[in-house]
Amino acid sequence: MADDIRWLTPLEMRAWRGYLATHSRLLSLLDTELQATQEIGIPDYGVLVTLSEAPDHRLRMSELADRMLLSPSGLTRRIDSLAREGLVERALCPEDRRGTFAVLTGAGLDRLRRAAPQHVRQVRRHFVERLTRDQLQVLAQAFEGVLEHLPPVPQARTGSPGSPPESAGVGTLG
Repeated sequence: MADDIRWLTPLEMRAWRGYLATHSRLLSLLDTELQATQEIGIPDYGVLVTLSEAPDHRLRMSELADRMLLSPSGLTRRIDSLAREGLVERALCPEDRRGTFAVLTGAGLDRLRRAAPQHVRQVRRHFVERLTRDQLQVLAQAFEGVLEHLPPVPQARTGSPGSPPESAGVGTLG
């Protein structure tokens, strides 16, 4: 059984472990800095960005959970917290009374617009500026190649694929 396994070479192991460590440490640092400067963490920032890019700044809770790679209960806790701050609100779905939308409020969009420049500066400082243009090109192509191989994130349980969201011009989740 173990005879047919192609174990990772030292280079492959270095690349894999380097990716894992970098991803973990970079997100932790970005989260810490965004919390310190903007009083919002990367997970909440991600929800606000995702809603800002959605048509009418709203998504069904199930679709938002899929996009954020969260369980429904994990998203519910996050939305509860953001709703207490007045950054998002829930709205019933008129077509399906069982469905609920998460809706970005004006206060949520304002908060995102205030946080986005700081987040972009942090992404530049800790990631973009550490790499040459050639390295960025190689990374972009490498990750695109991996993503093409991976199955897509599940669509909302409604079965409607929807169109790509339009940017609200507030920056990037990173």
